[in-house]
Amino acid sequence: MTENATTDTAPKGDLFSKFDDIIQTRETLLASGVEDPYNLVMEKVLSPTRAICNGRDTILLGTYNYMGMTFDPDVLDAGKQALADYGSGTTGSRVLNGTFQGHKECEDALKEFYGMDHAMVFSTGYQANLGIISTIAGKGDYVILDIDSHASIYDGCAMGNAEIVPFRHNDIEALEKRLRRIPEGAGKLVILEGVYSMMGDVAPLKEMIAISKKYGAMVLVDEAHSMGFIGENGRGVAEEQGVMDDCDFIIGTFSKSVGTVGGFCVSNHPKFEIMRLVCRPYVFTASLPPSVVATSATSIRKLMHGSNKRAHLWENSKVLHKGLRDLGFELGTPEAQSAIIAVIMPDLQQGAMMWEALLKEGLYVNLARPPATPAGMTLLRCSLCAEHSAEEVQTILAMFERAGKAVGIIS
Repeated sequence: MTENATTDTAPKGDLFSKFDDIIQTRETLLASGVEDPYNLVMEKVLSPTRAICNGRDTILLGTYNYMGMTFDPDVLDAGKQALADYGSGTTGSRVLNGTFQGHKECEDALKEFYGMDHAMVFSTGYQANLGIISTIAGKGDYVILDIDSHASIYDGCAMGNAEIVPFRHNDIEALEKRLRRIPEGAGKLVILEGVYSMMGDVAPLKEMIAISKKYGAMVLVDEAHSMGFIGENGRGVAEEQGVMDDCDFIIGTFSKSVGTVGGFCVSNHPKFEIMRLVCRPYVFTASLPPSVVATSATSIRKLMHGSNKRAHLWENSKVLHKGLRDLGFELGTPEAQSAIIAVIMPDLQQGAMMWEALLKEGLYVNLARPPATPAGMTLLRCSLCAEHSAEEVQTILAMFERAGKAVGIIS
């Protein structure tokens, strides 16, 4: 064998062999000449809705920045002041040296926003689900969850070693059947999401929570994709459907409508504060930097008064949904149910081609594929922002039309 020769034979016991199918799929996709959809770089962010992406001036339609708070002047000023006053980081966990005044103020803002007695801030939304679920649902307990639940929910179940009982997506009857089969007296936690992140569809929380309570289950609702703009005060789908008081736990994130990073859980349970001592992802993780909790608290308090932005975001979502449907695209929901609009693609290859065509037009969306997507489908996930102008939405529709015809998705 020459010095530069290579071999495809992996060593015995190669721990990476389990990823071979994914590696092959990616290599085949890139070999077709399309731009790598998972290696996009934003060289400069110009606003909540525009950035320089791979050298192009681009409209952002895949950032989850629903309320456009990332460049709010009050939010930025709060972060700058906290950075100057408290430094760049905490270097410790919340139960040791990692709780600063800003963390308490952020939790106070959450309690006020949701009207709840308790609030716990985590370093990410993923850790919020991981920590809360794994701590309250352990060996011998049952977690009943929608089969389309987020990965962080499944990982929280696995970490806690609870029995996982999935039910068909948004199926009220299937939920009741699962609850009926669980042994009487067993610990039961039903986990639902307000808005499901792939398709952008809303859960029938009112009916599902009523059934859960009928069978003595506690209820956790993840409102990551609904906080800020759904509900009269932006508290999410539980508020919209009038069932907030029946939720034992509400989980959320700062990385969507709040525009920063972090996660949280709010609750009215009288024993909730013990979670600060027994929740491992909270106890054994460094806390958020002071500048992040300061920006988060400021953003949360401003979201309380964001009714005009909420109304504009809803209008944007309805206009884009109807426009895409009228152009002939297949969408994930029959009407706009949230700020997420899923455009279903025939397959991964055409989805990647459509993604690239849109990027060349100057539009960024998310290319989502299995196993993240339900039913193994490929889709382009669009997430609107309250800062998108009505004119930008029309520009986006024109870009979709040109790209769709060029790729052959629409005629």
